[in-house]
Amino acid sequence: MTFFNTTPRAFGAVILTSLMLGTAANAATATDTFDVILTIEKTCSVTAGAGSNIDLGTVDSTATNVEGSNSIAVTCTKGTPYFIGLAPSSGDTTGSGTMASTTAGNLDVVPYQLQQAAGAGGTVWGNTATASNIGNGVTGTGSGAAQMHTVYAVAPSANFTADSYKDTVTVNVNY
Repeated sequence: MTFFNTTPRAFGAVILTSLMLGTAANAATATDTFDVILTIEKTCSVTAGAGSNIDLGTVDSTATNVEGSNSIAVTCTKGTPYFIGLAPSSGDTTGSGTMASTTAGNLDVVPYQLQQAAGAGGTVWGNTATASNIGNGVTGTGSGAAQMHTVYAVAPSANFTADSYKDTVTVNVNY
């Protein structure tokens, strides 16, 4: 003859086990999805300012082809093509500018040429670049980090009144 333990504790364990097994058998899962979305815009910025001034130095009036250079930084979104144009204050699109005297009464102006490379007669750097055409500008493709571009200026002659001269150039980045 076999006897079963019928104590309340044993009976509770049998019921609990039955409930757990019954719950697992009745479980169901519903699923759906959603997207995580991000739109990255094309952007560019340029850093020039006083740190990018081109100082042709102090020269004798007999000097010719006086040259100087400095750099501008362009930062564009990774993969963004860009085109840099340089516009002297005269508005000349071929990069030919004139430096005016900083002294009242001196009407002399010193001509200069913006260039893409060193040396007199180099490739001009003007302001005909657009968002889709290099024109006479300089092109690049954004990396997400600042990219340096060297600008050269050449004054063919210094045969002008002894004085200080300057001009302001606008940097245009089209993208």
